[in-house]
Amino acid sequence: MNQQITTSFPLGITVTVKREDLIHPYVSGNKFRKLKYNLLQAEKENKGCLLTFGGAFSNHIAAVAYAAQESGLQSIGIIRGDELRDKIAQNPTLVFAQACGMQLEFVSREAYRNKNSAEFIAQLQAKWGDFYLIPEGGTNALAVEGCQEILTQEDAAFDYICCAVGTGGTISGIINSSLPHQKVLGFPALKGAFLQDEICIFAKKNNWELIEEYHFGGYAKVNEALIHFINQFFKENNIPLDPIYTGKLFFGVIERIQNNYFPPESKILLIHTGGLQGIQGMNNTLKNKQLPLIESHV
Repeated sequence: MNQQITTSFPLGITVTVKREDLIHPYVSGNKFRKLKYNLLQAEKENKGCLLTFGGAFSNHIAAVAYAAQESGLQSIGIIRGDELRDKIAQNPTLVFAQACGMQLEFVSREAYRNKNSAEFIAQLQAKWGDFYLIPEGGTNALAVEGCQEILTQEDAAFDYICCAVGTGGTISGIINSSLPHQKVLGFPALKGAFLQDEICIFAKKNNWELIEEYHFGGYAKVNEALIHFINQFFKENNIPLDPIYTGKLFFGVIERIQNNYFPPESKILLIHTGGLQGIQGMNNTLKNKQLPLIESHV
């Protein structure tokens, strides 16, 4: 569903939000898209178990856990940070994943860095047996194929397509299905120029650019200005944003509009990729730091 923002922007610019967050209550937005063809492939290969990786508040972990349960599959989550083993009850994402039947294995941050190595995967196979492997964040060729379905015919009129970037799979799919007159802008949620190379693996066109100055200090980093923006945006448009991905995207796009980055009469489409499940955990962190909370989930 596309929802136009009613705020009056300068120079005849219009901003519309594609509400991918409304696709599914638990497997929302880009996670639904990324898992669609991976689940079909797991079924094709007669795999009865999904194994994947993620951090403490990972949208991907929550989505895989629910999607596996819904598909009658077992699931295993390899979680970054062995210090979390005794803190599951304090983490709404991990509580949810366990409630969906996901088995959690906590590994040290040092070991987690080797998660893509053949040796590490072999160790997991020796312990857990046969499984269908889904990468951290869900990005692989099948995930990109699913994300290519985000844009539809009704989006042909837009000049700019903007989305948050985590592992690069979502923007790659959007780039591949974008039209020649469209420019795709990605707003990374984390530091690091490595995303350029990751996107180039899957993207088949050159009509894209990464806007890298809206990560707010790095992955999962926020400040009061971002929280205030998210809360004000919700009050004005009744669209909840998460602080890890979509909040930074929307903040960046609107600031760029105010700074005359976009030409007059530009039609801008923002992709709301979901991620709202992580707000509860972020609010717990904000509360402990005596910072303002995200009001859409208080």
